[in-house]
Amino acid sequence: MQSKEHWEQVYSSKSSTGVSWYQEHAEQSMQLIRATGLPRNGALIDVGGGASTLVDDLLAEGYRDLTVLDLSAGALATTRERLGERGQSVCWMEGDLLQAALPAAHYGLWHDRAVFHFLTDEASRQAYVAQVRHSVKPGGHVIVATFAEDGPTQCSGLPVMRYSPDALHDQFGAGFALLKQARTDHRTPFGSVQKFIYCYCRLAAS
Repeated sequence: MQSKEHWEQVYSSKSSTGVSWYQEHAEQSMQLIRATGLPRNGALIDVGGGASTLVDDLLAEGYRDLTVLDLSAGALATTRERLGERGQSVCWMEGDLLQAALPAAHYGLWHDRAVFHFLTDEASRQAYVAQVRHSVKPGGHVIVATFAEDGPTQCSGLPVMRYSPDALHDQFGAGFALLKQARTDHRTPFGSVQKFIYCYCRLAAS
């Protein structure tokens, strides 16, 4: 996992709308989240979602049990300031998700847009999957997005992994049923296009 210092520097030197991964609305994520049928009071965690606008849209649609986890205090502070009173019901967690003390079998939905592809060593990827298995309820939903096979080879000055939907699903292994996959073009604030893939899986009920 990349250092906290790196990401604090990113968010202290750039605005949240000036980073390459910025989305005004996380439309593909919202489509997949709606498709899960997660109740509005179901527990949802957005990992690496510090400065993302996803939490804004989730609150607007009535989701009430939201956790946002990020390595960067600066990213989390940006979103809390943006949301104001609307964000008081959100659980904000600062820390490395590979080491975070997440509750067992708690979340009905795990969402990650663009954290997993920064895990370039096998041990980190295994630790990530272990956290998902630990913290997501049996039968719960897992939505993970990464750069596609023809996506960027670096992001924010760091190397990344690239995946096909099948290759991404294979990282999670038995017990994760692949229900849907999607390929999207993300247009950055600078006008370039990044290729992403999304996998929506369900964790086995037992």
